[in-house]
Parts: sequence; structure tokens; C-alpha cells
Amino acid sequence: MSATLKLLKLLKYKASCNPSAYHAAQSMAYWPMENIAQHGGQNLPKHNSSCHLARKVKNIGDTTLSQRAFTTSSAHLGLEFNKASALKASALHPDSPSARRGEEDVEVFDSFEGTRVFLKLRPEYQLHSYNRSETRQPLSASEGELILHKVTFYEDKLQPEVITNYFCKLSSLPAEQSSVLLCSNSFALLCHQSVRNIQLFNTSDLVSILKAFVDLRIPFSASMLDVYETRFCHQVWGMNLDQLLLVADLWRNLGRRVPRFLKIFFSYLNLHWRELSLSQLIHLIYIIGENRQVPQDLMQKLESLILKYIDSVNLEEVGTICLGFFKSSTSLSEFVMRKIGDLACANMQDVRSHTLVHILKMFRFTHVDHVNFMRQFGEIAPQRIPSLGVQGVMHLTLACSALRILDERVMNAVAASLPPRVAHCRSKDVAKILWSFGTLNYKPPNTEEFYSSLINEIHRKMPEFNQYPEHLLTCLIGLAFSEYFPAEFINVALSPGFVKLAQMRSKFELTKELFTLDGTVAIECPDYKGNRLNSHLQQEASANLWSLANKDMRSKPEFLETLYLLETMLGGPQYIKHHMILPHTRSSDLEVQLDANMKPLPFNSEATPTEDVAQLRLKQVGVSLTDDLMNQLLKGKAKRYFQGETELETGQLSIELRKKTTVPLVDSDCNGADRLGDTGIAGLCPLTHMQTPLVKLAIQFTNKNQYCYGSRDLLGLHNMKRRQLVQIGYRVVELPHWEWLPLLKRTRLEKLAYLHEKVFTSAL
Repeated sequence: MSATLKLLKLLKYKASCNPSAYHAAQSMAYWPMENIAQHGGQNLPKHNSSCHLARKVKNIGDTTLSQRAFTTSSAHLGLEFNKASALKASALHPDSPSARRGEEDVEVFDSFEGTRVFLKLRPEYQLHSYNRSETRQPLSASEGELILHKVTFYEDKLQPEVITNYFCKLSSLPAEQSSVLLCSNSFALLCHQSVRNIQLFNTSDLVSILKAFVDLRIPFSASMLDVYETRFCHQVWGMNLDQLLLVADLWRNLGRRVPRFLKIFFSYLNLHWRELSLSQLIHLIYIIGENRQVPQDLMQKLESLILKYIDSVNLEEVGTICLGFFKSSTSLSEFVMRKIGDLACANMQDVRSHTLVHILKMFRFTHVDHVNFMRQFGEIAPQRIPSLGVQGVMHLTLACSALRILDERVMNAVAASLPPRVAHCRSKDVAKILWSFGTLNYKPPNTEEFYSSLINEIHRKMPEFNQYPEHLLTCLIGLAFSEYFPAEFINVALSPGFVKLAQMRSKFELTKELFTLDGTVAIECPDYKGNRLNSHLQQEASANLWSLANKDMRSKPEFLETLYLLETMLGGPQYIKHHMILPHTRSSDLEVQLDANMKPLPFNSEATPTEDVAQLRLKQVGVSLTDDLMNQLLKGKAKRYFQGETELETGQLSIELRKKTTVPLVDSDCNGADRLGDTGIAGLCPLTHMQTPLVKLAIQFTNKNQYCYGSRDLLGLHNMKRRQLVQIGYRVVELPHWEWLPLLKRTRLEKLAYLHEKVFTSAL
């Protein structure tokens, strides 16, 4: 005992003069690289000797480990414990003082603990997860000093089991002393000895050391962790599922990505996935989501296990499944999503708000429309939104817009709650919220307050937009949908410098967004004098968008039939043009021009007969379509008119290649003797003596995805397009899907009568 006390006294007051401590510092400063090369080539960073100057640590009282025992930096091991890493540790570990201060603040969501709630709901999770909050016998300061002195004294003579024991004991030091410990030369020496002896540790020792690293909050960037990852890679095939999940969970606790370890772990799982228990499956999906990487074939196997256990999972585990698949960018089948929606609907009042957000993320990702889920969500969301952080509010708002579901109760609650706390928004939150309201084409009761607060926040977030240029463009396009055009921000977004920044820095292709903004400004802001997109980018974006739109529309049989019917009714392809009147709105139009007598003009000089365009051949019935017949058809008298004269067509029209066209069904200057007969292209009206059109029609071939779910209200982009078409002098003719698509199953004459009424009545 007296010898121990003397040692402690010597350590406390004379450690700075200890030759062993000096020798240890020198050996650490010049750590031979050959000791690391044998462990997977994990070379540690080289440092100049100036990097090893003594680090000053503030004295925090008698209970603190002796400051003199820790005067040498551990920079060579990447163990620096500075302010930034302390903040990171606080974010990862909610038991820190800074995290505790924010517990009652709705804007503070612990993304670490908040996503691990499921681990507390089954005892089985304790077998393969780590909980730092477990109470342990704390280590006193004097005991810690003694351990560190032994490390310095014995140095190379330390055995693997002793090293493991020392790590475990030191991890029980009070949290406030961790920063001092990590700056210690003796602790750096202990880490060095663990790396040198890493081949001698068994799996249990390695796991224990990794647990100690978690408790000591070793910085996730510490270079020695590379060596440990390599060693665990070598151990994978000798470990069981509980051990592998525990190790993966410990790496998650450290906040460190370990792609090499996970790659081998996933290879192991491809052979052993059927052995996963319910708790192991849920925990694995959590690990996958947090690391954002996984082979897709493995996820398909895991989905089959989800179906196996679906009736046994609780709501918190449902949220974990959704978040894991969402973060790994992996879809779930519609069947599974509907099962998940049914489970949530059964007890939605009991679902945590953040769990509800996780489920909504997956519905957004898969675009599954679970009507009952969204109905119940609309009932409980308005009460929960005020107590949900703005990031959660952003995600649920974005889910509504992605699913095209406009629930005014939800949108009004979002709009009312945001202005007082808009300062908590990130640039991403501002962008997605503006986009969501613009996409749903909805203006809340407090429109002016809502939009002015978000526009002001854009101004405060301008430095952040330099890092995320896509967010500024999202803000401005969302505002444009709602008819807000802040010239100051538009001028910045279309400036050459920002355009270059957007093309170089963003991970997204933003040319289309720049083009949409530029084209919108050109029409809706005639007094705008600021920056504009250069002509080269305009032409490039226009060509790319037309290529995509044309390919998409030409792949739809219902569109091809519509186009052919219009050509037949008007007199040929030169009377109608399929193109993008407003390329920046990203969808195509069918344009028709009429003269002063409401007769179609052959304005499409590009129309030529082609050999490879599939068209729908119309059967001849031997009856001319007169105005009287049109009126009777529109009044529902077609059946009586044709009774006994012709056989009504039913079902789908047969599809075949057609090389010729027909003459107009309306009066024109052309000879109409063979009005319903086939003629060659030579029989069509010449494109000469073009008159100035009195009416220009923009016919819109719509589908359900252009409207809010279950309604006839256009979404923001499509509403903006129609607004701009009117501004440049077009009359918009809608062929709404709820009218036109069912009519495609009817007779040719009924379809022609419908189109005739749409085109010529709209022109009046």
C-alpha cells in the first residue's frame, strides 16, 4: 500500500519529469509504420513534431485526473478532442448537458436516440445492441491515474487481456474527464499497444475495446479505428449474427462509417438471412438505413422476412422499417406498404409523431396511395404539428405534395405554425415547404404572413444556398407556382456565377430548374431587368425536355389515337402540331390555329407522311358528319339516329399502320367530295396563302398525375403552364382524363363529336 501511495504521489507531482513518460512520447511521435502495415495497410497520418506540443487542459478540480499525467498530444492517433468533436459527441449522445438543455425544445430532435427507441421495446435487442445509459461502477480519478501510470511503466510488456481490462476500466471514468483522458500521452500509448497487439485479441476482446471507445467518445475520425475496422473485417465469418449486429451497432454509436466491414457483413447475410429473428431483422434494417448502403438483392430477401413477421411488429418497429428502407433508397412493394398502412391505421393515435413522419417518408418514396391512412393522418396531424420540429413539419408537408394529397386542415396547421419559428428552418426546409405549397397550388388563410416570413428567411439563408444551390432554385420555382417573384433572388439565381456554381457543386442536374425559372420570368415578369439564362443553356434544356416529352407521349396509345382523331377531324397533320409551346413547363401541347371564320389553318409546315408512325385506323360507316348529327350526338341521341342504318362500334378500336390521312370533317376551302374516303397526301390543302390566325388553341392531353389526388384541381406546375399560355395569347382546351379516357372505349363518331365540340366551342 505504501508503495502504491508513493507511486501515486510521484505520478501526481513529478510525472512531467518521468523519463518513461518522455520515452513514450517519443515512441508515439515516431510510431514505426511497419507496425501498421501488417494490419491491412492502414497507414496512420504523419505529423510534424510541432503537432506534438503539450495541450493545455483547464483544471476542473481535485476529482479530475491529474493534469500533469496528460501533457502530450495524441494527434498521431487522431484522438484530438477539440470543441468540434465535443459538439459532435453531444449531438450523438443525448445525455450530455447541451442535449439535456434542449429536451423540452420541440425544435431539438436527437437523430441518434430518436431513431433507437425501438431497441427498448423488446428484451431481445439487448443481445445485439449497446446502451450507454446502463449504470456501471464509476472509476475514481486515483484509480484512473494508477492505470495510466502502469501503462507508461510496463509499456511493451502489456498483455492483450490486460490492455482490454484497462480500456474497460478507463471507460468508466466520469464523462467530464474524457476530454482530459483523450489528450493523455499515456492513453495514446495504451491505444498504440492495442494496435500493435491487435492480432492477439479474440473477438470478445475486440468487442469490449470497441465498447470502451464508445463510452470514451473516441472521435469517429480517429485513424486507429481504420485498423480496428480491418481486424473486424477478418473476424466476420467467425462471428454469429448477434455479435455482428452488436459490432455494427457500436460503429453506429461511434458515428463512424465502416463500408468495408458492412460489405463483408452483407455477404455473410446473403447466406444466413433466413436465420434472422424478428429483433435481428429490425435492428439490421436500422443499421442499413443509418449507413445508407446495401445490395438490392439482400433488401428483397429482407422484404420477404418483413412479410413473415409483419403481424408481430409493433408501431415503433414499423417506423424503423420505413426509415431504414427510405434512407437506403430501397422501395417496398405496394402490398407491404398497404399492410404497414393498415397497422398504423389500427392505432394511429398511439404512433409517435416522428414515427409517423418515418412512415410518411416511405409512402412518399413508394407513391402508394393508402386512402385510409392519409384520412386518419389528416385528422391527427393538425394537433401534432405545433409540437413537431420544423424538419418533421417539412417532411410531412413534402409527403402530402409528393402524394398529391391536399388536406386543407394539414396545410393550414403548417402555415399557422411556421412564421413564429421560421428561424429554425434550414435552407432545405424553406425550399421543400415552399415547393409543397406551390405544388399543391394552395394558399392558406394567412398567405401574406406565411410567404413573407419564408421569403425573409431566404434572405437570411443566402450564404447556405451557396453550398446547396438546388435549394434556392426549389424555393423560387415553388414561389413561382404561387405567383411570387422576388426579383432580388431571381437575379442571383440566374447570374452566371450562380449558374456555374449550380452546375459544379450540386449533386443534381439543375439545368431544367434554371430553364423553368428563366422561362417563367420571361413571361410573368415583363419589367424584370436582371440576369437571364444564356441562349446556349436555353437551347440545350429545351432540346432535352422535348426529347423526353415526345418520347413519353409517343409511347402512349391513347395519345396516338387522340392525335390521329384530331388530324382526321381537322383535315390532316398540317392542321395540328404536337410540340412544346412553353418548353420550360416540361410538357407538350397539341396546337391548332383557326382563322376568322373559325376554320382550321394548315400552319404545320413540318407535317409529312411517315412510314413508321403507328396510328389507329377508323372504320368507315358511310355516314357524313353534319352539324345536325353532331348536335344529336352531343345530346345523347346518337343511338336512335343510327338504329337500323349502321352497326355501332363497341370496345377498343383495332390498331394498324396507316400511311394515308383523310380530309377535314369541317368546311374548308378544300374539295370535300371524298370527305370520309382515303386520299393521298397530294389531296391535302396546300400550305400556301397562310392567314393570320384569329385563335390559337393549346390542347392539353391530361392525366391524373397533373391533379390533386381525387380532385379536379391542377397541381402547381400545370396550373402555372395554363396561366402562362393565356398570357401569351393561347386559349387552353382541356381534354380532362375523367372525360376523355372513358370515351376512348366508345365509338369513333362519339369521339369525333366530343373533339369537335371541344375545339370549336372553345374557339368561340
